Amino acid sequence: MQRTVQEIAARVQARIIGEESTLLTGIASLSTAAAGALVFVEDEKDLPVALKSSASAVIAGEFAATCSGGKPVLIVSQPRLAFARAAQLLCPRAVFAAGIHPSASVHPSAALAREITVEENCVIAEGVAVGAKTRIGANCVVGVHATIGEDCELFPNVTVYPGVHLGRHVIVHAGAVLGSDGFGYVRDPATGRYEKFPQLGGLEIEDDVEIGANVTIDRGALEMTRICRGTKIDNLVHIGHNCQIGEDVVIAAQTGFSGSVTVEKNAVLGGQVGLGEHARIGEGVMLGGQSGVLPGKTLRGKGMAFWGTPARPLRQYLKELAAFARLASKSK
Repeated sequence: MQRTVQEIAARVQARIIGEESTLLTGIASLSTAAAGALVFVEDEKDLPVALKSSASAVIAGEFAATCSGGKPVLIVSQPRLAFARAAQLLCPRAVFAAGIHPSASVHPSAALAREITVEENCVIAEGVAVGAKTRIGANCVVGVHATIGEDCELFPNVTVYPGVHLGRHVIVHAGAVLGSDGFGYVRDPATGRYEKFPQLGGLEIEDDVEIGANVTIDRGALEMTRICRGTKIDNLVHIGHNCQIGEDVVIAAQTGFSGSVTVEKNAVLGGQVGLGEHARIGEGVMLGGQSGVLPGKTLRGKGMAFWGTPARPLRQYLKELAAFARLASKSK
């Protein structure tokens, strides 16, 4: 989609140096940019490369305010954020033709809003409600009395269990399973056998959540598993029953949550983090990759980084590593 530099600047609230009428047709990295592309730089040392590239315009920070001549430069305080917003104009989401494919199985009681897309071999069960402008990809299954809000996108092979609720503008990537039973069993000490504990709670996914490929999120046992507004979940994450994930949380790939974990808003969890049952991660806490949080443990400190197993403040973790290194060298 073509946009002028002026249109992009208005969208991202940028100051323009250079020609405002230059046409842009897409986005690119510095190494792949061609004519018509918009690029961005966050570091002053990369600015000369951007200006010499084939890109038609550059988004940069205040360090570029004195450059002159050549291609247009859009000056903003946060180039990466501005670039992401510009991409929404230059590379909008694909538009799919509304309608229900003949191979889809839709129960007569399902309430489907107008302008939705239901692709090949989908199963829409009894009592399901789907909001306007939502797309349900091929081979998806939406269980009894599940609800999906407006302007959602479910990629192929997503399974939504009965009673699960998705808010508006939710994106669910291929292969995700939402609302499966939690891993809850009770052991009979007399026989040593395990009996299934009831998994009758629900799963609530609020607005603007994005869920990666092959993610699994369990329904609550007797209560509700909840993923709050704006949270972003990477591929191959597992979230156990009764977990409460706050607003604008970021969870990287292969992270695993035991049951009843609470993560407060704005926390960031790196890849392969493991959280024991009833652990609590405070607002704004950052957990480094492969960190482990013991059951029942609470980590607090807005903006504080934790690392290691058991997870502890990064400064302490690095001191311990240095101490171990000194001991190892002495042993030699």
